[in-house]
Amino acid sequence: MPRSGEAVRRRLQQAALELFAEHGFEQTPVEAIASRAGVTERTFYRHFADKREMLFDGETELRDLLVQAVAAVPHGTKPLPTLRAAFHETVPLFERNRPFTEPGVRLIAETPALQERSLAKRALLVNALTDALQARGVDARIAPLCAQVAMDTFAVATRRWMQEPSVPLHDQVDQAFRELRLAAAALK
Repeated sequence: MPRSGEAVRRRLQQAALELFAEHGFEQTPVEAIASRAGVTERTFYRHFADKREMLFDGETELRDLLVQAVAAVPHGTKPLPTLRAAFHETVPLFERNRPFTEPGVRLIAETPALQERSLAKRALLVNALTDALQARGVDARIAPLCAQVAMDTFAVATRRWMQEPSVPLHDQVDQAFRELRLAAAALK
């Protein structure tokens, strides 16, 4: 069995998804996940704080990528187009992780404890985007609103992409932001 860090993480994640599908999230102990992956329970805990965190692996990478992408957008660009551009930069990450993300999304939708964790992780991303916008000089009252709306718009795009895999995620992002612009224009 390979013991390299990334290979072990992926084996643990794959084992967890298989066991969650077979037995359910709540009924799958960490010991079973480690055993199926061919590692010890101690090795499991070197990689993940608990079995819930397995489904949110990559959140730090996503947050860092978004913050860097926001900073890289030319100054003078308005907040929502800035965030749309930043989300476009995350598309390769989502495409690469799709085989793990799809079953994880279904599992989260079925498991209240995971829904709670998902909301907490999303709030951390919104806070990071808010801070990144404020670092660009966006007003402190506008930045959190834009960050939240953009995060929700991106969530719509990724949900659609999961449901319609033939439509590229880049196109789903652009479509969701076009619909946001149309919906906001109706407020006038």
